[in-house]
Amino acid sequence: MSDPTSVIDDLRQESEELDGLVAGLSARRWTLATPAPGWTVAHQIGHLAWTDRSALLAVTDADGFRALVEKALAAPDSFVDQGAEEDAGLPPDALLARWREGRTALEAALRAAPPKARFPWYGPPMSAASMATARLMETWAHGQDVADALGVVRPPTDRLRHVARLGVRTRDFAYGVHGLTPPTDPFRVELRAPSGDLWAYGPEDAPQSVTGPALDFCLLVTRRAHRTDLALRADGPDADRWLDIAQAFAGPPGSGRPPKGSAS
Repeated sequence: MSDPTSVIDDLRQESEELDGLVAGLSARRWTLATPAPGWTVAHQIGHLAWTDRSALLAVTDADGFRALVEKALAAPDSFVDQGAEEDAGLPPDALLARWREGRTALEAALRAAPPKARFPWYGPPMSAASMATARLMETWAHGQDVADALGVVRPPTDRLRHVARLGVRTRDFAYGVHGLTPPTDPFRVELRAPSGDLWAYGPEDAPQSVTGPALDFCLLVTRRAHRTDLALRADGPDADRWLDIAQAFAGPPGSGRPPKGSAS
């Protein structure tokens, strides 16, 4: 993806949809627990605000971002939680204002970025399109946590194509973070979009494949649902293994969500 315009536009819409979900909440509902252990609705929005500021720093001040990475390396197990906790302690109106200001500034910086620019990140350097894709993935995934806490079902949209594409592209990364050797052959992935379109990745004659609803695949690769609760099919042993470990985000995999009906 060379032109980032479409994904930046979709990132804005995804953020605005989540904003609409939380903007009218009472102070008490901001403190509702989400599926992420120890994180309230405020922590979820605080995390997005903090990460948007980190991304803005990466795009506009590479030296400043490298200093931030050094802090992360010094406290790898607590750095993300600390960022979320800092913003979660703000009054809801102040937290919303901080999130809106940060994401607006990041959007402007990404739109103004030179076409071939690459920016430092916690993993490999990113283009403007890749940075926007990662932010959309996180916004959607943490928005799912908020929706679950509020008991809201969000209608899926074709903005999920960015999350799905990222989930496919991070196949080998998922094997790596689990200490496994990635398969040498590509998979065929066919996903049914919310609009009814078919999103297909990989060669048609690939010996192993994954098929199912795009929403379910996106829930899987963001680890927002357990595989047993999703209508995804794997053909082939390696593809089957991938569905157990898939993740589209950087960092350790964590425990993920338990199956529905689980006592844990």
